Amino acid sequence: MKNLFLGLLFLTSVTAFSQVEWISDFEEAAKLSRKTKKPILANFTGSDWCGWCKRLDKEVFSTAEFQTWAKENVILLELDFPRKTKLSQKLQKQNYALQKAFGVRGFPTIWLFQAGKGKNPKKDIIPLGKTGYMKGSKEWISSIERYMPKS
Repeated sequence: MKNLFLGLLFLTSVTAFSQVEWISDFEEAAKLSRKTKKPILANFTGSDWCGWCKRLDKEVFSTAEFQTWAKENVILLELDFPRKTKLSQKLQKQNYALQKAFGVRGFPTIWLFQAGKGKNPKKDIIPLGKTGYMKGSKEWISSIERYMPKS
């Protein structure tokens, strides 16, 4: 019984630590993007009210296939527009500015882009492509991979 418990504990800890991290700060994501030479995958979401956003998270973003692909290929940026949870004023301002810059009108909208160079990464952003909800991680990854920059 003790071995079963330890085995389950190990599996739970491995699963928890293998999750990719969604960054909420644009400046941090831009720095990581420049450092790693990976584009930014920005998820414009209404995490606590948008049904399609919740489905996309469950059916794609939470899968092992997406997690593995994301670690190797992109920097993840979550731009949330919750109704029940209160974001900081700074985060709200950042998210609305990026929503306006990318012309996002509905959720979920996912943009793949490269941050601008220099001291202001919001300037000269290079949009690569966008997508939204699509069922299945394999199909979803294929829909965004066509926009990935060529090495």
